[in-house]
Amino acid sequence: MKAPEFIDGALLDRVSEAARNSPRLRKNHNFHQSEADVSNRLLNAIEPGSYVVPHRHLDATKDETFVVLRGRFGLVLFDESGNVTRQAVLDSDGPVFGVTIPHGTFHSIVSLLPGSVFFESKAGPYAALTPEERAAWAPAESDPTADAYRRQLEALFD
Repeated sequence: MKAPEFIDGALLDRVSEAARNSPRLRKNHNFHQSEADVSNRLLNAIEPGSYVVPHRHLDATKDETFVVLRGRFGLVLFDESGNVTRQAVLDSDGPVFGVTIPHGTFHSIVSLLPGSVFFESKAGPYAALTPEERAAWAPAESDPTADAYRRQLEALFD
């Protein structure tokens, strides 16, 4: 049996440091033991400059909940054509601390402060995104235009 794991400043510091040292500028810290678990619970540390490709989860059990533990993020929601339908700042100091994103909703998130970490929960098992879940209108992570697109998303929060 897995021992209790406390979520404290030291853990957030370790995950943030791993994100800073990652080529993608983000790092997960899983609390679930296996990707096959029925509940996926994790810390998601994302540094400014990281590009989270807009995507959605089509499985009706894959609503996602994010609660910011430290820092600030910009959440962007899109329609089927890639038009921004809503944006919100999620900040550990509020007034908005988190969000539940219904399955089928295109979304992306940008980090607005170094050391930002949120707690994420969604139904398992983990499943890689399908082509239908990836936003065809947004550049892939490896696309040369991805950095410019990420900066456009960040500019929504200037």
